[in-house]
Amino acid sequence: MKGANWHKLTKTRLSFTVIILLIAIFIICAWERNPLITSFGLSSDQFKSIPKDFANLQESVPGSKLPSKVPDDTSEAPDIDPNEWTNESEDDEVRENDPEECNYAKGKWVPDARRPFYSGSECKRWLSEMWACRLMQRPDFSFEKFRWQPQNCQMPSFTGPRFLKRMQHKTLAFVGDSLGRQQFQSMMCMITGGKPAPQVQDVGWEFGLVKARGAVRPDGWAYRFPRTNTTVLFYWSASLCELQPLLNGSDPKPVSYALHLDRPVTFLKKYLDRFHVLVLNTGHHWNRGKFQGNHWELHAYGKPVGDSKLSDLSNAKNLTLHSIVSWLNSQIVKNPNLKVFLRTLSPRHFVNGDWNTGGSCDNTVPLRGGSEVSLEKSSDPVVQQAVNGSLVRLLDITALSQLRDECHISKYSKSSNGVHDCLHWCLPGVPDTWNEILFARI
Repeated sequence: MKGANWHKLTKTRLSFTVIILLIAIFIICAWERNPLITSFGLSSDQFKSIPKDFANLQESVPGSKLPSKVPDDTSEAPDIDPNEWTNESEDDEVRENDPEECNYAKGKWVPDARRPFYSGSECKRWLSEMWACRLMQRPDFSFEKFRWQPQNCQMPSFTGPRFLKRMQHKTLAFVGDSLGRQQFQSMMCMITGGKPAPQVQDVGWEFGLVKARGAVRPDGWAYRFPRTNTTVLFYWSASLCELQPLLNGSDPKPVSYALHLDRPVTFLKKYLDRFHVLVLNTGHHWNRGKFQGNHWELHAYGKPVGDSKLSDLSNAKNLTLHSIVSWLNSQIVKNPNLKVFLRTLSPRHFVNGDWNTGGSCDNTVPLRGGSEVSLEKSSDPVVQQAVNGSLVRLLDITALSQLRDECHISKYSKSSNGVHDCLHWCLPGVPDTWNEILFARI
């Protein structure tokens, strides 16, 4: 009898133990599947350390401490795969700002050890060697470690995935001179993080951007990010005007070209309906040397300008800007989703002469002339006046770029032959900031 009771008791205890075990397993499984558990843990982002170079950022602006030289270390450039979607959300605080309410041209340069966005020695597919100062003999790269901070508004954080998400199924077109080409190359490096990105497709042929027989290069480039169907392109047009060959009798080669001041370049008229964001620039080719070298002859309203007021190149440029803005304004009315920006002049920093008369730009100390822009009006009044009252937006970069005289290629170009380049910028560099502002505005 005792044995039977003992076995019965043992069996009861065993059953009770199994039940408790099953209940415990059920609770654990339910706990692991419950998303609320994540609210009690700390994300890895909360443990991110301060960038290792931040302690070395000294003497950046008057009153701070940034050495004129920082370690030749580009490991902080983000490794962005533009085709890898993340769950990055837009910066709520930043997106609440109305881009048209913020004066992005007014603010200051501040040190930022997280810069640059990409490595100047690695962005080889997109960046021309002649602008990649990391591939030159320049010994100092402290100029790469700054960002622009607008005075009364936030600058949205640029990342490749964020840009592509905002530009999904859209085309961004840069049309202008070599400074426009620099901005285009900067944008490609920023989107891809400077990586080769073999998945990005060359679609230049869709826009007639193919290298002609005997040409050094095509008239531009176009690339598409297939995951988001985002296209970024550049078309070279130093004047933004229509060029028409002027023939001499039966000679098939043009002796010169009519530069029609009142007509936009043919490329714009042909492809504008395919663009969603357009950035234009012109300025540095409006001089007699360039006109003579390019064999350009001024025309307006269907005839040569002769000895009229338009023979003065400043007046000619002014007519061009107003004519193009007027035409674009009429196109935006038809397509209100089109955003057009006219970029202000990129400043030159030649001292003691021009590029061909011994001019130089030897400074390598960041922000030696100051770090802040407090002007309410643009430093390029010609472009400002051209867009006033129109739907074309001003991309004002002149004053903030004027403070960065240490960022030019200077004497370090491999093929300089002693001539300083105080017009084009080292990349990474100032054009990256132009693109940050553009990103904030689109």
